[in-house]
Amino acid sequence: MNMNRGRGTRQRLVVIGGDAAGMSAASQARRMKGAADLEIVAFERGDFSSYSACGIPYWVGGDVAGRDELIARTPEEHRARDIDLRMRTEVVEIDPAGQRVRARDVDSGDESWTPYDDLVIATGARPVRPDLPGADAPGVHGVQSLGDGQALLDTLARTRGRRAVVVGAGYIGVEMAEALIKRGYEVTVVNRGEEPMSTLDPDMGRLVHEAMAGLGITMVDGAEVTEIRTGDDGRVRAVVTEDAEHPADVVVLGIGVRPETTLAREAGLPLGGHQGLLTDLAMRVRGHANIWAGGDCVEVLDLVSGQDRHIALGTHANKHGQVIGTNVGGGYATFPGVVGTAVSKVCDLEIARTGLREKDARRAGLQYVTATVESTSRAGYYPGSSPMTVKILAERRTGRLLGVQIVGREGAAKRVDIAAVALTAGMTVERMTALDLGYAPPFSPVWDPVLVAARKAAKAVSASA
Repeated sequence: MNMNRGRGTRQRLVVIGGDAAGMSAASQARRMKGAADLEIVAFERGDFSSYSACGIPYWVGGDVAGRDELIARTPEEHRARDIDLRMRTEVVEIDPAGQRVRARDVDSGDESWTPYDDLVIATGARPVRPDLPGADAPGVHGVQSLGDGQALLDTLARTRGRRAVVVGAGYIGVEMAEALIKRGYEVTVVNRGEEPMSTLDPDMGRLVHEAMAGLGITMVDGAEVTEIRTGDDGRVRAVVTEDAEHPADVVVLGIGVRPETTLAREAGLPLGGHQGLLTDLAMRVRGHANIWAGGDCVEVLDLVSGQDRHIALGTHANKHGQVIGTNVGGGYATFPGVVGTAVSKVCDLEIARTGLREKDARRAGLQYVTATVESTSRAGYYPGSSPMTVKILAERRTGRLLGVQIVGREGAAKRVDIAAVALTAGMTVERMTALDLGYAPPFSPVWDPVLVAARKAAKAVSASA
């Protein structure tokens, strides 16, 4: 029974979170239903709405001229579309039984309850901050929001020293290391893993390590940070590991993110093993007919392993929002899952992956073979051809494609989309070798590098039978 229909016939949608998933859901619901039928209230605790967090390293590095270029739609633009977006207003409690949320004005502290017919939870993710001495000291920055990016730029502008330490070597850590190099800093990356980019297998991560070292970045792998040391003024002075001290005038944390699901947990909503919200294919929170969730705060189905994963990417968040908005607006849509595709770069080195790493396959109980090849982006005789390394995982005996990793220069990263489609279709590596891909010497060798790797993997499958 809907407890809020006493307000009249107009349905009310409440959205928690004013970025990709939340505002995509609100915008799509508004397209599906007019203001006469649907009232939309959205809460955002920060200063910005609908922006590209993925673009922050490129803004910090100077590739993007200014902060506003990362904003897709301002609060005023949302309001012009009859979405009541309330900025600097934080939801502090969800009451599923009463179908209402309690929100607090960040500036005044005033609180009020807002009832809903449908609720969208799009609270995103929060950067991991190590529980270490000095982790909250001035000069130590996480990079998740536009506010975080601006705070880092402000620190860089007033810091006299030119030594930066990046803690962590995932996507954000690697991209921020490049940004700081472009800013003229001496950069050290401290990484607890065997190689940078733990989303790759170590043999492929080694290629990234070599490229970063070639840029003048000092790589410290297999190191655990024990302390962030501060000076007499309280500001950061060094990052300390078990056997070394790395001087720092600024520290950037690139350790990763976790789902921001504190509200959901306190409301008794279901969370998965990664502490992300669990939803059905329509992005409805399991067990709750009128509560939806999307973006970095949810777990999604991995179509390759069949297990739930937490993947914080804007591509998924926007798709989640479209699905939610369609369903709230009276239509029908589903989000079937992901294969885990991601790309990044370190200057001219392109890095791509999709599907499972070796340790993912082992964790899922899969037996597999691997194949690694070195090829070129174009025909070898064509000017501008550059090398790339492609690694493929295939299931032993069946030959089902399990994963692809690519590291190379110009033209390497987007080749992973071939593999992403093949994974989604459940193709075998043998079947992949017959794919009718585009060919001309300026774009590819006669045998595309992905197909060369697939052919080698198919032979390994046959040999393992």
